[in-house]
Amino acid sequence: MQARAKLSLYLDLIRWNRPAGWLLLLWPSLSALWIAAQGFPGWHLLAVFFLGTILMRSAGCCVNDVADRDFDRHVKRTAQRPVTRGAISTREALGLGAVLALAAFGLVLTTNAVTIAWSFAALAIAVVYPYAKRYVSMPQAVLGVAFSFGIPMAFAAVQSRVPLTAWVLLLGNLFWVLAYDTEYAMVDRDDDLRIGMKTSAITLGRADVPVVMGCYAVYLAIWACVLVGRIDGWVIAATSAAAGAQALWHYTLIRGRGREGCFKAFRLNHWVGFAVFVGVVAGYALRA
Repeated sequence: MQARAKLSLYLDLIRWNRPAGWLLLLWPSLSALWIAAQGFPGWHLLAVFFLGTILMRSAGCCVNDVADRDFDRHVKRTAQRPVTRGAISTREALGLGAVLALAAFGLVLTTNAVTIAWSFAALAIAVVYPYAKRYVSMPQAVLGVAFSFGIPMAFAAVQSRVPLTAWVLLLGNLFWVLAYDTEYAMVDRDDDLRIGMKTSAITLGRADVPVVMGCYAVYLAIWACVLVGRIDGWVIAATSAAAGAQALWHYTLIRGRGREGCFKAFRLNHWVGFAVFVGVVAGYALRA
């Protein structure tokens, strides 16, 4: 019974029952795999990036909760996290995070030397992000790099190099992360102001909603431009329309800046990435 209770705490720590976090990481990484391979990348790389995404996001939750434990107790949404309330020690949380990160690294070792080298940069950014919220006025930009780093790694795994295309896609994806993580920050704005946390929602003030919508637009425009010539134009248009329609729906959820609406918009953002992924897969399949 004690082992089952401990397992339940560990699953809560890594947000196992809230898959939206790793889905936000997964769809751009898989989309990049398809673009780099000009179609289906093979089952091996698909498995590596699928499992690696889940493992690294889970490891990131462990580090994040340890770094934020003194702040989280003052935020209603996060006060009951296992580390924050003392149900799991910081040593346990970091130990679990290390095990998960090592398991992810084991998957990377099955790829190539270029991907292995870039994985260290990805790990460094993931570790730095939780502390950026103390010093950077827009820490969502740091998260944007961390959550987009599967893109250059996907190109490295397929092509053994990271071309300019990968960095352009990363830039585009960074704007998407800015959009949805600002929505997330809008949920906790009042609490973050009280405890002195820095977020894009606080920095942007009343410009938060228009900037979020602008970031959605830039994200979709950059990815559409990269896909021109790679897949059929009508597929790009349909994909952009499907993702853009969701972004417009999110506007209706966040324009009032209510906690529930902003959190719902954030939580459903993975469908935006899924729409783009489906478009990329369909586009290459139709050209095969």
